[in-house]
Amino acid sequence: MQLNPEQVAAIVRRALEEDLGAGDLTTEAMFPEPRPAAAAIFAKQRGIVAGLPVAAMTFHQLDPDMFWQASKAEGAAVSAGERVAELKGNLQAILKGERVALNFLQRMSGIATRTRMFVEAVRGCRAKILDTRKTAPGLRLLDKYAVHAGGGTNHRMGLYDGVLVKDNHLRAAGGVREAMRLLRRKLPPEQIEVEVCTRAEIEEALEAGAGRLLLDNMTLEEIRQAVALIDRRALIEVSGGVNLDNVRPIAATGVDFISIGALTHSAPALDFSLELTA
Repeated sequence: MQLNPEQVAAIVRRALEEDLGAGDLTTEAMFPEPRPAAAAIFAKQRGIVAGLPVAAMTFHQLDPDMFWQASKAEGAAVSAGERVAELKGNLQAILKGERVALNFLQRMSGIATRTRMFVEAVRGCRAKILDTRKTAPGLRLLDKYAVHAGGGTNHRMGLYDGVLVKDNHLRAAGGVREAMRLLRRKLPPEQIEVEVCTRAEIEEALEAGAGRLLLDNMTLEEIRQAVALIDRRALIEVSGGVNLDNVRPIAATGVDFISIGALTHSAPALDFSLELTA
């Protein structure tokens, strides 16, 4: 997944405006004149790094001539105390951008780290680890980029690029069969994914030709039974209640995808620090 520079620039701009407002009272009072400085960013925990280009853009918006050199690649493992980047430029820009840049780096690296844990847990199985739309408002692009950096696979970016019939759609339509009838007026059935919770719903979705079924909040035994019933007639996604303890047994049932909202909505931040070096 590639980051769109214009979209990222807009996100960074809003974050800087939020933090700086009319200006940095402390920095501007102490260091009113331009002054060169150097700094380095260090990981304070072991994990997977993601978001270095976003951190770099933060400083470049404050000082276009800022020198930035990353010492780790996106998606690389880092250890506590390891340097991940160095920068040289205007002291004011470094001090003003420090917190915003680290916030991006910490959140994105936390998501990448949590994703990598799930990816490693299912290694050797056919199942791919997917993200969801449970992202921070305004930060979906960065959250999903971080999942990709951690080795995960991106699900739909939004409501505009994929069809997923969920429980409230089914309630409003009056069931799986009617929902499929409504959708097939505009879409080929193989492009339609339907959330199913019971054997009857699975059978209705298969009869209507749904290309992908989302098994929602099923037990491990229910997932096994559903996989046997579907018998490769549709792609299978599992969601709900997935954690590091049960993700491999779920993957071992033969499902194609496992979507996990916790990758983005509950991943703990990975701690980094910025230290002036000159």
